[in-house]
Amino acid sequence: MDDVDAVQAQIARNMLHSGDWVTARLDGIPYLEKAPLIYWLIAVFYRLFGVLDWVARLPIALSAIGLAWITAAFGTWAFGRKGGLWAGLVISTCTGLFLFTRILIPDVMLTATVALAMWAFLRVLDEEEPHPRFWAFALAANLGAGLLLKSTVGLLFPLAAALIYLFVTGQLASAKVWRRLRPVSGACVILLIAAPWHILAALRNPPYFDFTLHSAPGQYHGFLWFFFMNEQVLRFLNLRYPRDYNTVPRAYFWLLHLLWLFPWSVYFPAVARLQFRPRDRAGRARLLALCWSGFVLVFFTFSTTQEYYSMPCYPALALLLGSAMAAGGRWIEGGTRVLSVVAGAAAVVAGALCVVVWNVPAPGDISRALSQHPAAYTLSLGHMEDLTVESLAYLRLPLALAGVAFLIGALGTLRKRGDRPLVAMALMMVIFFHAARLAMVSFDPYLSSRPLAEALNRAPQGDLLVDHHYYTFSSIFFYSNRDALLVNGRVQNLVYGSYAPGAPDVFIDDAQWKNLWLSPRRYYLVANQAQRPRFEHLAGGDTLHTVAKSGGKMLLTNHGL
Repeated sequence: MDDVDAVQAQIARNMLHSGDWVTARLDGIPYLEKAPLIYWLIAVFYRLFGVLDWVARLPIALSAIGLAWITAAFGTWAFGRKGGLWAGLVISTCTGLFLFTRILIPDVMLTATVALAMWAFLRVLDEEEPHPRFWAFALAANLGAGLLLKSTVGLLFPLAAALIYLFVTGQLASAKVWRRLRPVSGACVILLIAAPWHILAALRNPPYFDFTLHSAPGQYHGFLWFFFMNEQVLRFLNLRYPRDYNTVPRAYFWLLHLLWLFPWSVYFPAVARLQFRPRDRAGRARLLALCWSGFVLVFFTFSTTQEYYSMPCYPALALLLGSAMAAGGRWIEGGTRVLSVVAGAAAVVAGALCVVVWNVPAPGDISRALSQHPAAYTLSLGHMEDLTVESLAYLRLPLALAGVAFLIGALGTLRKRGDRPLVAMALMMVIFFHAARLAMVSFDPYLSSRPLAEALNRAPQGDLLVDHHYYTFSSIFFYSNRDALLVNGRVQNLVYGSYAPGAPDVFIDDAQWKNLWLSPRRYYLVANQAQRPRFEHLAGGDTLHTVAKSGGKMLLTNHGL
């Protein structure tokens, strides 16, 4: 897809082809925002299986599977076989994990390292653990990997949760506990894993020491300033440069977790009935999960946040829910009753919408029926606001399948006791996820520029021009494997790196575009169809030859084919 999805995939390809595994680049511009481990993993899979879109998704898919296993194994160790089974089922079939693994962001990888670090922490402290040294090493290794996935939060979240737990349990000053944790050797492991890349990135992208709290177009302060001061400190304070992001309102941020953990969030009231005293392994695990999830949620309450930023607390919530589900009781039965009503109502709504749109024409692709809300696109789910009733005509099959899923959930949860309602809920989500996958196929022309890239690859040789920001049509770069000149594109994520010493000049304005377009050389232009009048005004309509159209976007050339 366009935006961050294809950006991550293309950075990994650029690393593989250039041999520079230290500095990420887009269109030749240094891209200093993110830690590199996700790029390295994608590039390794490219080397093994080829540069293909499905190959780019393998690290995310395997990380999601690994996260489900870690959560289930952690739950089994803490609460027994049934508690582990339900905890694993919660994390693997909750809405949030599905939604936020559709794009190439490293958060599920980070979440897996946090979960494994938290499990390792408890096992180090467990008096019955036969291999505390191994688990101390595993704790440190996951902290180091977290730093290479999401920078300081990969270290902050597990350490903060562990320190809060030690404080609450009165073990913070215990010499015996710290001897088991082996902080000195652990710090050496963390530095061994994470320090080399940070040092190399700083050396290759000077200056080294700049602590200003402000930046502006034309200013460049090197890697260390951008990666640490700008991306960590200023982002937390909502002062990051450039201001190319948005933040979820605090009330929505908390309430949306009822959706991200759906359908299992109906059992949150049962969690309040659990025992959190650290008298046994189960109590210690519940208390740690509470410290863990509480810190992550409070941290992002006071920081700028996207919908998926709190994913590292999902395993903690899944462990609490799995423990409550294994214990059973009237609160679990009450949650099942609520879900039966919710699923039944959702089935009715889905059925009604199917009836409404069944005979509505659906010409072309779904972009014709969608509205536009550009201001919302700085949030990860901003495109959901584009949906209209007419657009649902393109989603008849997914809508019908979703209705079937909810009907199964409603009927399967009529029986409130035993394990069958829980199995029915999991089955409901599996079918619903399949419906969502089919819906994404219908959205592909709108969310991706792949059809235009395929047309470009079939067309005669020529240079590529892309209107506005790189992210807007990023899948063009991936599927065509070309660099391009960006028309008025020195904005947002590329603006800082564009002022780095030696950065290529890939940005042109309208006047420069006109000069290139009217030259004898063949050029191709990718732009939104709504921008055609602007280019007609600049160069004349007879110079704009349409090569392809898809999803409200167009591929033009300046000479007839």
